[in-house]
Amino acid sequence: MPVPTQAIDFSTMPETKGSSKTFPKHETRHVSEHKNFARCARFSPDGRFVATGSSDTSIKLFEVSKMKQAVLADSRDGPVRPVIRTFYDHSQPINDLDFHPQSTVLISGAKDNTIKFFDFSKTVARRAFRVIQDTHNVRSVSFHPSGEYLLAGTDHPIPHLYDINTFKCYLTANAHDLNAKAAINQVRYSSTGSMYVTASKDGSIRVWDGVTAQCVRPIVGAHGLMEATSASFTKDQRFILSCGKDSTIKLWEVGTGRLLKQYVGAVHTQFRCQAVFNGTEEFILSIDESSNEVVIWDALTAEKVAIWPSNHVAAPRWIEHSPTEAAFVTCGNDRSVRFWKEIP
Repeated sequence: MPVPTQAIDFSTMPETKGSSKTFPKHETRHVSEHKNFARCARFSPDGRFVATGSSDTSIKLFEVSKMKQAVLADSRDGPVRPVIRTFYDHSQPINDLDFHPQSTVLISGAKDNTIKFFDFSKTVARRAFRVIQDTHNVRSVSFHPSGEYLLAGTDHPIPHLYDINTFKCYLTANAHDLNAKAAINQVRYSSTGSMYVTASKDGSIRVWDGVTAQCVRPIVGAHGLMEATSASFTKDQRFILSCGKDSTIKLWEVGTGRLLKQYVGAVHTQFRCQAVFNGTEEFILSIDESSNEVVIWDALTAEKVAIWPSNHVAAPRWIEHSPTEAAFVTCGNDRSVRFWKEIP
């Protein structure tokens, strides 16, 4: 896995102008198409698979090795088919996906208020083998690194914590103290599961204790009054990267709640825009909806280092980076899924 020799300490490193690194060139290929908007994507922890979810209620599962073949494929070789499974079991659009950390299970959260479990080791199974019926639109899902628990971010302002063996749902005890009233756009566990983070429609980011489910650090108005659309931890769990409909991407220190850096110059005001690190956490990738471009910043200097045409007909609404290699996927309202990989 491409990790820096040591984690980058964003809190102490100076922003030296002119010291930005160069982001390597990538090549891209259209690898599949849904019948309606492609709303979300997720890589498996081992980087071997990608799943995408759509407004057409379907989920497609791709094998990354086949997506790489598709990028390199010569038309003489015949078509490469990277989609290895398609699942149909939701009645409403898919909002988010996650892979079980140890087994061949994919989960999906959807507008039909359910979380569904799919076993992708079975070649003929098209439907879920387990279903959690939530009370709200399930906007986001995240497995605990142990695989024993999962979090659901919903239209309810408090994340729902499920034991996947009993399906019992736990809510934080200090919900009333939080003054949290807005739906959750995204929930993500940290690498060890000791914390999780939520991004809410009221612009707030909140850090929660992974054991007690207490909110330990509310960052109210992280994106002003605009929606916070994504939030995730760095691998060392010391920092959080968030994105919002105020067209900013921000880096926060977990221990203090301090804003360390802002990455600006990309417009995202419409969709649940994602901001993601590359595998080494040296770069940040996101989307400019107005120009239909993929934008890349040096994570340390916060300078824009690359702006690429997305190759989508309409601006992508989701970007997701591989956890194991220099590759990412984009998908969006043109229904298509594109795979990007570094040119060797």
